Amino acid sequence: MRWWSRLIAGSGMASLRIRGAWITTTAKRKAIDAIRRDQVRQRKYEQVARDQPMSDNPFDESEDEDGSALEDDRLRLVFTCCHPSLALDARVALTLRTLGGLTTTEIARAFLVPEATLAQRLVRAKNKIRSAGIPYAVPSDDQLNERVEGVLAVIYLIFNEGYAASEGDQLLRVDLISEAIRMGGILASLMPGNGEAQGLLALMLLTDARRAARQTSTQEPILLADQDRTLWDGAKIADGLRLLGSALDANSVGPYALQALIAAVHTRSAASGETDWRQIAALYQALYQIAPSPVVLLNQAVAVAMAEGPERGLALIDTTQVAGVLEGYRWMHSARADLLRRSGRTAEAAEEYERAIALSENAAELAYLGRRLDDLNVP
Repeated sequence: MRWWSRLIAGSGMASLRIRGAWITTTAKRKAIDAIRRDQVRQRKYEQVARDQPMSDNPFDESEDEDGSALEDDRLRLVFTCCHPSLALDARVALTLRTLGGLTTTEIARAFLVPEATLAQRLVRAKNKIRSAGIPYAVPSDDQLNERVEGVLAVIYLIFNEGYAASEGDQLLRVDLISEAIRMGGILASLMPGNGEAQGLLALMLLTDARRAARQTSTQEPILLADQDRTLWDGAKIADGLRLLGSALDANSVGPYALQALIAAVHTRSAASGETDWRQIAALYQALYQIAPSPVVLLNQAVAVAMAEGPERGLALIDTTQVAGVLEGYRWMHSARADLLRRSGRTAEAAEEYERAIALSENAAELAYLGRRLDDLNVP
């Protein structure tokens, strides 16, 4: 038995009854509900696709009562925005703006670029679609692979924004979480042999399974170590583990499957103190080898800190590859603040919490950071 198979089989959640139909049923219901509820987003669809050969009324629910017509039109829009003639960052940004309902500011934060730069990318992408006559259609089977990278990136960023909203009063944006899982389920069904499509859906389900335990009654975030794991959604975990098994059976393991594997390690632990942080750190190192990013190094540093102590984690964060790149990234400062607090360096921790507060525009997150800062009792 492969090591990852043992990990999945060893999870206390793996014995739960797998409800594969949950993904399809929920996806269809959410698709119909979202269309009925969100007229503004509908107009955005029509604006982007108005010059394309589409049906007279692609949002007419009478075309197909089970929602398949709606799913098909949404997919056509996603694949139009993710056409390979557009630069990858433009594909992701355009789809997030048009389909995901994110603002230009939110997308710029996700890309770690200035808002003006992101706005220019959006304008260029829209002009390219019009000038090149990019068709409004789901590509044929032999063209799917060249488009899937951009589509996966879109779904991933929509989910991330939903799971940690960059602004507003809510810590979570459940509408974006549901939309990302819905689109991920459709894509995984469309490409059953694509390990990364299966891996991304597994990652989202395993992560979203923790939603009920992730915030207080006042919507302040609860860190993973402090969560009540009995509140985790066993059905979603079981579905995620099943999909992860399919993803890891693919010819090659990509970044989404690796991240899902990291999430699976957490589900294996009945308590935070039982988590195999050394294994998680090693998985982040493997992830960095195939998808290098300062954010991956930041996450690896946190895992190392949990395994070897906060000073070791701080040493990894305080490098040009991490802190030198992520100065404007609020989670780098909040992570560093926590490690400084655990090291007893309270004055420095207070400064880092203040930097994180200055970079955040989410009310729930600000309340949490403010409380952590007050707890330090630094004059």
